[in-house]
Amino acid sequence: MSATTHRLARYPTWLTHWLGYRATPHHKVPEPLVWMWSWIAAFGGLSVLQALFGHSKYFIDRKVPPVVASYGASCVLIYGAIEAPLAQPRAFIGGHFIAGLIGLCITKLFSLSPHFESLRWLAAALSTPTAIVAMQITGTTHPPAGATALLPAIDDTVWAMSWYYLPVILLSCALFLAIALLLNNIQRRYPMYWFKPVVAIPAKPEPALGAPDDDAPSTTSNEEASVAAPAPEKTGPEAV
Repeated sequence: MSATTHRLARYPTWLTHWLGYRATPHHKVPEPLVWMWSWIAAFGGLSVLQALFGHSKYFIDRKVPPVVASYGASCVLIYGAIEAPLAQPRAFIGGHFIAGLIGLCITKLFSLSPHFESLRWLAAALSTPTAIVAMQITGTTHPPAGATALLPAIDDTVWAMSWYYLPVILLSCALFLAIALLLNNIQRRYPMYWFKPVVAIPAKPEPALGAPDDDAPSTTSNEEASVAAPAPEKTGPEAV
């Protein structure tokens, strides 16, 4: 397979369309349609999460909240600003999971102290900054995940879930992503990429933007050369 061929190009279009692949450039959708599908997708994603976690006996018995609060902010990105790098699957899933893991580990370390309740503020203050750096290192920066790291330290419901918080995060990501793949690809395109963006060859700047036009003849240099060249000496009667 050539280096320029997308890895999804080998599969049928009825499948790859819902995975964000387009064989031809995708046309811009009018803004009213963008607003409509953003609303529908966000409504669908939040409804599915609350229907599962809020009405399933399995999750109710485990004290799982209907929605982890940080996913409300994720709606803005993966359903509204779907072309943003921060909204792509790697950032969305990786950011939430890494942040949740770091927040839970830091809070559990502080819970070993007999003064845990008076130190929860410090656990919260350490969790989000540490998660930010971890997301930067792994290329999974997703702003709403900062709250995912914060919740184990400040939310008693999340803290009571303990390590079960991580499977809930992954399941929430999977459901949100499934809704995004379905509804964002009806008239729009999502994701722009799964793991890393395609490196595009930068276009040549236009001369009007301040870049020199290499293809045009250099009239300025020719004029300068004619000025710098000495005039030929006159001989004969013309020299008088």
